[in-house]
Amino acid sequence: MKITRVETHVCHARMRNWVFVKVVTDQDGLFGWGEATLEWHTRAVVGAVQDCAELIVGEDPTRIEHLWQMMYRQHFWHGHGIIRATAIAGIDLALWDILGKVCGVPCSKLWGGPVRDHVRTYCHLGGGKMEDFYETATEDAKRFADLARKAVADGFTAFKSMAVPPTLPLEGQKPIRAAEKCVAAMRDAVGPGIDIMVDCHARPSPAMGLQFAKALEPYGLYFLEEPCWPESVDGLAAINAAVSTPIATGERVTNLAAFKDLFNARACEVCQVDITHCGGLSEARRIAALAEAHRIALAPHNPQGPVSTAASLEFGFSQPSYIICETVHADVPWRADVVQEGFTIEPKGRIVRPNTRPGLGIVINEAEVKKHPFEQELPQRVFYSDGSVGDW
Repeated sequence: MKITRVETHVCHARMRNWVFVKVVTDQDGLFGWGEATLEWHTRAVVGAVQDCAELIVGEDPTRIEHLWQMMYRQHFWHGHGIIRATAIAGIDLALWDILGKVCGVPCSKLWGGPVRDHVRTYCHLGGGKMEDFYETATEDAKRFADLARKAVADGFTAFKSMAVPPTLPLEGQKPIRAAEKCVAAMRDAVGPGIDIMVDCHARPSPAMGLQFAKALEPYGLYFLEEPCWPESVDGLAAINAAVSTPIATGERVTNLAAFKDLFNARACEVCQVDITHCGGLSEARRIAALAEAHRIALAPHNPQGPVSTAASLEFGFSQPSYIICETVHADVPWRADVVQEGFTIEPKGRIVRPNTRPGLGIVINEAEVKKHPFEQELPQRVFYSDGSVGDW
């Protein structure tokens, strides 16, 4: 069996272009699907996928680790930069999909079989609609409360919000109090039985992140995400040590060695590795083993397209430390037209039962994908009150 070609299929989904990767073999009808979605870098990733394809066309697709090592270590530059790591991930997911199909089992069976009966999921406020999640102002605490009630009405027992505004490296109490008011409104709206996460989006400096963390601590957050830049490992560790709220990070960390430094510093309690950005399921499994050794929970970053979701769920059924899967369901109204999925979602509680199909269990409708060709993603830029550049 040989790989004959690697294709990319781009599907515009407003804030993102989903980049689906199809690895085709010389066996009739045998191919695999992966995803290499990276906001505002679509054209670069598509090119990187084709660069990596030169290394693996003609090779046996079931030698996944061998091919991963080739893609990561050859062409001289190691593959942990975000563009190449995402391209490798797209191909890697497709290779695991192929192997599952060859063996006739879901991918989780390839990694030792399911370790749980279901995977819990959480949503973004607004279900993934960009305007609700990213553009609801922290001055509008009532809107946060209304969206929180809607998430619970949709069956979710956990949701994530962007209740921390962009801030200068040091500001006064106004943004802290605004965030606190929003979180208090959400907690009052849904009660103590629903888990609330707050995503800081790495907007604050360590000093501001610590203030936000301490102010929000009384509201019992499930986790506080990226309270400062992921490069500031010391800052994350200081925040994590100072509050009881679990600190989550990792979506912008793209390789095992960087996760080692993060975990050794005890800079988080929740690892948000992104399977489509860290080099795929092959590298994610190594990162998961390292997290397990440190007793750090896994809650992968997953606001992308449907192949990423299928991979994140399949991963979740195989990993003991996995606690919850990030999902979006209302980012575009035609999401379900693009994919058929092998897993089932129970409306009450939004828990997912295992995939029963081989591989990742998904089928991409290429005709539907073609209805949404590449468009430039909607820009998301932040400038502070003094005109200086901020973090989105």
